[in-house]
Amino acid sequence: MSMTTGNAGGYSSDINVTPMIDILLVLLIIFMVIVPVTPKGLEALVPHSPDKATPPESTIVVQVLRHAGADPVYRINETDFAKAELLPKLTQIYANRAERVMFVKADDDVDFRYIAEVVDIGRNANVDHIGLMTPKIMVGQ
Repeated sequence: MSMTTGNAGGYSSDINVTPMIDILLVLLIIFMVIVPVTPKGLEALVPHSPDKATPPESTIVVQVLRHAGADPVYRINETDFAKAELLPKLTQIYANRAERVMFVKADDDVDFRYIAEVVDIGRNANVDHIGLMTPKIMVGQ
């Protein structure tokens, strides 16, 4: 600390920080109000437990299976369909459903564009949530 003597009526070169602290506190309160309290994460759907032998009737699983030919084989709950038949069938299935959830399952070596086409067909059939199923990973192998 320094102490000045003399010239009591002179100018002082000290900075008055009180207005800056007031502005800082106001900005802090504004930013605390603007920033959301809970962060919004990515919503993910988890398929039903694999312990069940057959999926329930309400679960729709579209499978994309590799085939010896150029195009893969498409299945809706173990029933084979051509790719052109997927959109009308899925539209019919989801016409009267309140819960519009579909899962897509594919072989490991199927090209991703076929999976993306099935997801696009599901969106065109008014499916709200589309989940991708992955193979069960065995620990210790």
